[in-house]
Amino acid sequence: MNKYIDICLDEARISYQQSDVPIGAILVKNGEIIAKSHNTRELDNSILGHAEINVILEASKVLNRWNLSDCELYVTLKPCSMCMEVIKQSRIRKIYYLLDKPDYKKEFTKSEFIKISESESEQMYQKMLADFFKDKR
Repeated sequence: MNKYIDICLDEARISYQQSDVPIGAILVKNGEIIAKSHNTRELDNSILGHAEINVILEASKVLNRWNLSDCELYVTLKPCSMCMEVIKQSRIRKIYYLLDKPDYKKEFTKSEFIKISESESEQMYQKMLADFFKDKR
């Protein structure tokens, strides 16, 4: 078996023992494990307590940066849409996962997104964003 997946499975067992969905994840840089974690949603009573989010936060502390483009993520279950976005934002280059989600576990949302149309505020905010990124470059 893959040594990284074995560690992910160990992390998933910890989640299971804590009555959380058994998902484990590790972040690897140049063959070295930088961080490992598991689901803590129930334990921490936090919607953000996914294994992938936890491991990214831990790795960011260890490496003292948010850009993890030189890292690879290993996880037991294919990441959900929230985790996928965080993974993309942290620039992780490769994601290896052991198992796809079952077909009956499709992504869905009950939240309604409504765009506010207020041209003066939109223009002011658009300029603020443009100025911010212009100053950074």
